[in-house]
Amino acid sequence: MGSLKLVVRNLLRKPLRSVLTVLSLVVAIFLICGLRTLITTLTAGMRHADNRRLAVMSATGLFVELPMSYQAKIETVAGVERTMKFQWLGGYYRNPKNFFAQFAIHPPALLQMYPECQIPPAEAQAFLRDRTSCLIGKDLANSFGWKVGDTIPIIGALHPHPRDQAWEFTVAGIYHSEVPNFDNRTLFFHWELYEETLKSAGVPTNVAVFAIKSKEGADVPQLISDVEMLFANGPQKVDCATEAEFQRQFVQMVGNLPLFVGWIGSGVLIAILLACVNTMLMAMREQLSEIGILKSLGFTDAAMFRMLIVQSLVLCSIGGGLGLLLAKATEAWMAAKLGAAFPGFAILPETFALGAAITIGLGIAAGIVPAFHASRLRVVEALRTAE
Repeated sequence: MGSLKLVVRNLLRKPLRSVLTVLSLVVAIFLICGLRTLITTLTAGMRHADNRRLAVMSATGLFVELPMSYQAKIETVAGVERTMKFQWLGGYYRNPKNFFAQFAIHPPALLQMYPECQIPPAEAQAFLRDRTSCLIGKDLANSFGWKVGDTIPIIGALHPHPRDQAWEFTVAGIYHSEVPNFDNRTLFFHWELYEETLKSAGVPTNVAVFAIKSKEGADVPQLISDVEMLFANGPQKVDCATEAEFQRQFVQMVGNLPLFVGWIGSGVLIAILLACVNTMLMAMREQLSEIGILKSLGFTDAAMFRMLIVQSLVLCSIGGGLGLLLAKATEAWMAAKLGAAFPGFAILPETFALGAAITIGLGIAAGIVPAFHASRLRVVEALRTAE
């Protein structure tokens, strides 16, 4: 108990310095948790992907569309259980800033191939019946205050409405997903409405991505090879990949963000480590006379070592703990702000554990050099240096 009181008194010797060090740690741990969460959010789709689902897209690139006739041919490949069209509308709600994903799909296929899309049965039936209806994620509904029965006008940027008006969809249901590979900020509408609207104006319809559900026990690598070979001679070559690989390629479209974020996090970590080491070295120099007196009273070198380590751990634990609390307290706010770019933003328990481990590691690393120096000091040397 006496040693703990001594540690607290030493930390309060220079209160401003201690407070500034704690605040620096709060910011550093908060940033590390936030940056780490950006990476885990981007890669979450790969970790939770269904290994039976595949994606087929043009070998030229994701924004080059494929002929609709490809779907029937894909369904003839051995091992294919079901297929589905995904067509990106690329629109926005009222203002270009209100941008989110909208896909034309075949509703029965969506509900059968993606069981993670959870929706009340009555709302699912309403979506299946009404061609002008849409299905929206709960986060998207919360962002704009939409509810079942509302009409949503979408200005088509990539695929504008042929009559120079907004695409209008009536909300039939609000889905929610517990896994990040199927996010809660998407609007799904009927492929039939999309196709009929464009065809009525003589606009051809193509498909951005075909999703495949393979049969139970199917040889997935062979299935991928067979699909790619089917269109090897055109009219357009395709790339077929697992859902996890497709998610990885989509992440790569934003550049090597994980590496960039990792470098930023490393820089923050090194900077705060140097700041903590400097704080503890200054604290140790100010305590030289006390160290000499304590040693003269019979305190061992090991006791002096422990005292400086505990002092560093307490300082870092306060700052790191507050940083973790701040990260948790602002999680919902950050998810709302970053939801469009990072759907499913959530700080994982592993990230909090990493933050706690970094906090403890900083405490030990910052205190070990001054603690070792203090333990090696002789009584006479400590008192003479203090003078």
